[in-house]
Amino acid sequence: MEKRLIFMLMLICGTLCSSAQGMKSRYTRAMLEEYLVRPGEFKPLPQANSTYWREKIPPLMRMSYIRVGEEYLGKPWAELSLPLFAEFKTNGNRTRYETVCFEKRRQLGCLAMAEIMEGNGRFIDDIIHGLQSMIDEIWWGLPAHYGTAAPLREDQNVDLFNAETANLMVWVAYMLREEIEARSPQLCQQIRDEIERRILQPALTTNYWWKRAGMNWNPWICSNWLACVLFCETDRKLQLDAVQQIIESLDRFMDAYPQDGGCDEGAAYWNRAAASLFDALYLLRLSTGGLVDMSEDPKLQGMGSFIYKTYIGDGQSINFADSHGNNTARQVDVIYPFGVYLNDVVMCRFARALWAGDDRAGEEYKTRDNFTTLGREMVFLSHFERFQHETAADPALPNVWLPDLQIMVARDRHLFLAMKGGHNDESHNHNDVGSFIVYGDLHPLLIDPGVGAYTAQTFGNNRYDIWTMQSEYHNLPQINGINQHEGKDFRAHSVKYSPGVLSVDIAATYPAEAAVGKWVRQVRLVSDHFIEVTEDYELKECTRPAKLMFVTTTLPLISKNRIEIGDYMICFKHSQLKASYEDISNLLDDTLRETWGDKMYRIILTVQSNRTKGKVSYRIRRKKH
Repeated sequence: MEKRLIFMLMLICGTLCSSAQGMKSRYTRAMLEEYLVRPGEFKPLPQANSTYWREKIPPLMRMSYIRVGEEYLGKPWAELSLPLFAEFKTNGNRTRYETVCFEKRRQLGCLAMAEIMEGNGRFIDDIIHGLQSMIDEIWWGLPAHYGTAAPLREDQNVDLFNAETANLMVWVAYMLREEIEARSPQLCQQIRDEIERRILQPALTTNYWWKRAGMNWNPWICSNWLACVLFCETDRKLQLDAVQQIIESLDRFMDAYPQDGGCDEGAAYWNRAAASLFDALYLLRLSTGGLVDMSEDPKLQGMGSFIYKTYIGDGQSINFADSHGNNTARQVDVIYPFGVYLNDVVMCRFARALWAGDDRAGEEYKTRDNFTTLGREMVFLSHFERFQHETAADPALPNVWLPDLQIMVARDRHLFLAMKGGHNDESHNHNDVGSFIVYGDLHPLLIDPGVGAYTAQTFGNNRYDIWTMQSEYHNLPQINGINQHEGKDFRAHSVKYSPGVLSVDIAATYPAEAAVGKWVRQVRLVSDHFIEVTEDYELKECTRPAKLMFVTTTLPLISKNRIEIGDYMICFKHSQLKASYEDISNLLDDTLRETWGDKMYRIILTVQSNRTKGKVSYRIRRKKH
């Protein structure tokens, strides 16, 4: 009774404390010693030998997972060759190795899920062969994250996918332990030994930079590391040491986040930033009997809601920064449990609205991430009975303002508008301060191209030589022939927001040679009518007329005072602006084509004045039918 009273008091105290205090100070070593599950006793969910999965998951859904697993029955396990690994260092290509690596892990995850759902041992031999093949790999991470052209057995650098592979391995071993050991008695112990060598020991004893980072590497790795600790660590002191380190790292990640919960890496990275933080927090709550509970934290609530605040509709999300495509809101397996954790009704209903159907569950599981995340899927399925009774509802928030990230969203029955301020040194930054995107009837009109396939250049010194990073390929002005510059000092000023209206001075985002003293862009959604944009500028000199750039995937039709883009048009005064366009489809790589199709165009509105002071305006509206 006394222990329970102390526990309840700690929970109440935790609820009243803000994230500024930090989990480390809130949940002391003594508390963790008292409440953290003992080594070998972590059993978060029923294992595959339980009838739970066959009884609670609808037959149509189980058959979907089984059908996907059957695609891999008897399929050989790929070898990750050293020449393929070396390509990143020799020619900068990272996608060929990653394609083979991710597909191999997808194969294991799909086979494991099929066996859990069917439960008759049909997939076990393939799973065992896959686990052994993983053990035989020298290193589980990616060449882009390794120092040399060939991996070394003694150098087990803990990167994103070394940790992610380890997470997959420990979940497979936990869920299917009885079935695996019946045919390969030593394999689960081999896996534990590999986890200790590759993850537990180096993660605990190395002061990696990502432990202090305010971006996705921190929670992404920590959530996977924590799963390995809980499933595999046998030493109580080392277990507690690791959990304390993980909590401290997660504190640093949360401290670095803005109070509005916005993800400056873009909605595509939410899945491995805020969502991975949730993965870790959920495991901490499970493993401490509810002691560690951050569900009432206002910043965490903002971090969770970011995914639906930036949702456009029809599976599409805002794709500022390094977003690989605009169809990023597919993570039902984490959005729903995260919503339940936060008691966020909008988030839960949003997840239900994203659900593709029970008969598509297996295919969605197979394709929604770099490779299958078995642990996430099992946590989601443990909530599925509740999920089935959830009301589906698209959030469709009419107005959103994230004051720290400086992102505005506004919509009416037909138009969707999103605009950003901020600065040009954000995580996964593009030079895009003041850019906006527009969708009409959920169809992209003026877009942010996002980012193509990652190469060595993407995160190298020449990042801003890549066209997708440059302001002239965002919906922004080019001033005196000069584009925006990267760096934290190149930021928006005089930011003013009211619902449906954002005004920012973007002059300081351009270098001195642009000779701009003021460039105030105001974008306003006039509900059920149009979007109006005003460009109010003062230049120190005008060496050439300013150009307003816009990117679209629809062939523009240009006339004297308007540009038609499908069922919409940009209207302007021909005395102020002159329109032209160019086909930039040749710049697209396969990654961008997968998102946008084969065609892309850049519209150019050239200011018809050499004066150093002026104001021009234009409207984006639906054609009259």
